[in-house]
Amino acid sequence: MIRSEPPALLTGSFSQASLLRLYHRFRALDRNKKGYLSRMDLQQIGALAVNPLGERIIDSFFPDGNLRLDFPGFVRVLAHFRPIDDEDPGIRDPKEPEPLNSRMNKLRFAFQLYDLDRDGKISRHEMLQVLRLMVGVQVTEEQLESIADRTVQEADEDGDGAVSFLEFTKSLEKMDIEQKMSIRILK
Repeated sequence: MIRSEPPALLTGSFSQASLLRLYHRFRALDRNKKGYLSRMDLQQIGALAVNPLGERIIDSFFPDGNLRLDFPGFVRVLAHFRPIDDEDPGIRDPKEPEPLNSRMNKLRFAFQLYDLDRDGKISRHEMLQVLRLMVGVQVTEEQLESIADRTVQEADEDGDGAVSFLEFTKSLEKMDIEQKMSIRILK
């Protein structure tokens, strides 16, 4: 039995069968049967352990310094990676909240992986830190600095030396973010 039901907003993101499979995955990760997940539980996931942004992704499961991840929180983060339904006509009630797996919410999620200090901008320094995580030792520091400088310069439309969320979305408007940020966790 599920101890805490995910909010209605989330249950619309997944079918009941998918939610049940997610719950089983949640319980399997909760090896000590605590009823919640810790950072250490998520660090045991192989795909996250080898992902250069794995720690940043794990951070997204624990907003505001929380140390425990309950089932609704687990579902909320994974909903960002749910592929957009091909059958979806794209017409939704404007009063309804935007689905977590929408293009805009996927972009918000990606942006926060780069915005390390959560000030609403990606600085050259933050870009450089994330690039270091992503490429490791395969590229020289000079090359990384050049890539960070060029990336920020190309996206920075207002000349403040940083990339705002709006500038981030514009710089990625031609990228198929819906596809690149989709994981077929459940079928």
